Amino acid sequence: MQTKLNNTVPQIIALYWIIKIAATTLGETGADLFSMTLNIGYDLTIILFLSIFAVALICKLKQARYTPGLYWLTFTSSAIAGTAISDYIDRTLGFGYLFGSLLLTSLLLLILGFWYWKEKTLSVEVITKPSVELYYWIAFLVANTLGTALGDYVADDLQMGFAISATIIASLLIMCVLLHYFTRVTGLLIFWIAFVLTRPFGATFGDFLTKTHQQGGIDIGTIGASIFFFVVLTLALIFEYRRYHKQDIE
Repeated sequence: MQTKLNNTVPQIIALYWIIKIAATTLGETGADLFSMTLNIGYDLTIILFLSIFAVALICKLKQARYTPGLYWLTFTSSAIAGTAISDYIDRTLGFGYLFGSLLLTSLLLLILGFWYWKEKTLSVEVITKPSVELYYWIAFLVANTLGTALGDYVADDLQMGFAISATIIASLLIMCVLLHYFTRVTGLLIFWIAFVLTRPFGATFGDFLTKTHQQGGIDIGTIGASIFFFVVLTLALIFEYRRYHKQDIE
């Protein structure tokens, strides 16, 4: 019981992945909404959402237990910031999607390696120390940034388009589910593969919804798509709150 009360991260169940996909897709459409539709640019979008992420993270690290609202606010702000950072690296700095993906993959592996070296664990299901949770969130921010670059690389550089790219990545995610239930592959490895893959899925699916017909999308627009995924995220969080409250009562 003590571990449950002190644990600051959610259970990795189906609802977690539903919320994460909604949050990551909102990260794509939300970043495009601020940086392009509202035309404030990548720089200000990064500053705005990294600031929100930093404030939410400080509050999160001070808490001794998991609270759904603050956790997913931290996550969603990291997803939006990650999208803007990726676009800035790949487009504004001109590094390109492939180099950006390789750079961010190396950075993620470095962070995970340092995390394991310091803590001798990469657990994402039970975290009770702020120092460990800090590694967790830094890795999440980089993984979200990597996912955007990877999704853009598949859709644009490989010229597969948004719909086909989203379908391919969704198929890989289904393979992760099958590996989890029908093989002995370590759950931690499957988690990080699925975690990174859900981000390019959100990026390509979000672009499919928002881009024009000429660009290969269905032209819902960043505002409409962002509102839709915000509603989906809110509904999923209501279920998460109810589930979590029921656990507390039990």
